[in-house]
Amino acid sequence: RGTDVAREAGSLVLLDDDFSSIVAAVRLGRRIFDNLKKAMAYIVSVHIPIALASLLPVLLNWKEMILFPVHIVFLELIIDPACSVVFEAEPAETDIMRRRPRRSSERLFGRRSLVRSALQGVVAFGVVFGVFEVSLSLGESVAHARTLAFITLIVANLCLILTTRSSQQGLFASLAVPNRALLWVVASALAFLGLVVYVPALRGIFHFAPVSTLDFLIALAAGLVSVTWFEIVKAVGRRRPE
Repeated sequence: RGTDVAREAGSLVLLDDDFSSIVAAVRLGRRIFDNLKKAMAYIVSVHIPIALASLLPVLLNWKEMILFPVHIVFLELIIDPACSVVFEAEPAETDIMRRRPRRSSERLFGRRSLVRSALQGVVAFGVVFGVFEVSLSLGESVAHARTLAFITLIVANLCLILTTRSSQQGLFASLAVPNRALLWVVASALAFLGLVVYVPALRGIFHFAPVSTLDFLIALAAGLVSVTWFEIVKAVGRRRPE
């Protein structure tokens, strides 16, 4: 039959040709494509500071180690649910249906996205390493410097999740967009971070030293600073006339 021939020859078959269903399907497809790009961008950016902080001391034969395997395990317990749950549950952005159709040849993760994600990761590492070195230069112990660097890295990790949620909205504006999975991940990460920093038994396992509330807040601020430049880029992009 002609219908069967058309189905075999066509690259796309509409089972429901109602216009509203087609629009809903396009919207869903764009949201899935967007969220995959966000998850991949986050994976690249967050693993760069982890890799650099783990490998550079070994390659350059430094006496002090910034991260140990237990720290990487802790970080992966945040990264995995962020990629598999948080970005999957991310709602569509408000302008998603006002965008021009993308080319069929467009890559899921292009060169521009790779460079931007890599730059985010390098900046995050620079801030973490800066906190570590400044703490040592002030006469603090290696364990104390490691504690502050780890707090900074955790906060930078969470900030990367938040800033990657939207290519247009700012970090704090994106918090108004509901995502229950995100709340669970952020709350759990901060709660467990508090435990490993302030519970003596866990602190010993992580090779940490006691830190004051002021030091903790400084490390939190440093983590926020690590994504400030990208927030400025997004703000400039929003003001630029179309």
